[in-house]
Amino acid sequence: MSRPTRMGVVGTGSLGFHHARILRDVANVEMVGFHEIREARGREVEAELGIPWFRDFDALLDRVDAIVVAVPTTAHEAVAMPALVRGIHTLVEKPMAPDLAAADRMLEAARLSGAIVQIGHVERFNQAVRAAEPYLDRPLFVESHRMAPFTARSTDVAVVLDLMIHDVDLVGSLVGRPVMDIAASGVAILTPNIDIANARLTFEGGAVANLTASRVSVEKMRKIRIFQPSGYLSLNLADGTGEFLRLKQGIPALNEGSVMQPPPAEGLAALIERIPLQGDGAEPLRKELESFRDAVRGDRPPAVSGQDGRDALALTLSIEARIRDHVTDPSTP
Repeated sequence: MSRPTRMGVVGTGSLGFHHARILRDVANVEMVGFHEIREARGREVEAELGIPWFRDFDALLDRVDAIVVAVPTTAHEAVAMPALVRGIHTLVEKPMAPDLAAADRMLEAARLSGAIVQIGHVERFNQAVRAAEPYLDRPLFVESHRMAPFTARSTDVAVVLDLMIHDVDLVGSLVGRPVMDIAASGVAILTPNIDIANARLTFEGGAVANLTASRVSVEKMRKIRIFQPSGYLSLNLADGTGEFLRLKQGIPALNEGSVMQPPPAEGLAALIERIPLQGDGAEPLRKELESFRDAVRGDRPPAVSGQDGRDALALTLSIEARIRDHVTDPSTP
């Protein structure tokens, strides 16, 4: 494709607004405009960003090569399908759909028309995750905590589908193996749906991940720790930083037959090398949109394919089912 890729955004809530804002100045992209059903919001965003507001959805589809779908999850299929059947490449915010049947219909429409589907699992583009990639080597145990104070947003779904799905997708991409077993529990505290949840995933090959998500936390936290034979990665996803800790070169691993006593003043520091991980400062959402542009232009496959999004959704829904079974089990205290 020699000309700029013509893109549009559907839905300009808090996240859709930023999609539109960033697409204004992404190289090799012509930001055609956005569709928003709320007139007041449409006029507001048009004035603030200087981007055309399309009252008519079909009129926007007539002028674009690709769209970003940033409407509520329950409307993903209804918005994405008219684009997909016309062969318009589509980035759909996570979760891909409210259920697997809807996700499958979207994937089938894309297959028939040849449209690309990418799913907006933006943590794949987190600065800390990208900085850690050169050090990843067969993760065997992963622990994540995603905690947020309570808000009225997304309380119509359980915290698993709202927040934990970020880490379900991310950990799955890090381990790179199928999940063989799931154990999960959760509690509804402030809403009718699960507000805090924990899941333990066992992968083919023996790797284990322990995921905790809460939307009733006092403090915000987005951290993930990765343990592997070569060392330990600690990532702060909130600020895009982290560190890699490993045994210093030239020092044998400690065992019963060979015990090294480090100088008391140095302690563990005498054995461990700490490598700081710092991202390049790029906004994760910008990196995601650039990757989508590259996929549309044929430069590389989608970074998070539609099948990846469906797999994350399937696993997340399985975690929810395990929680329901756990809570309703008569033998559970």
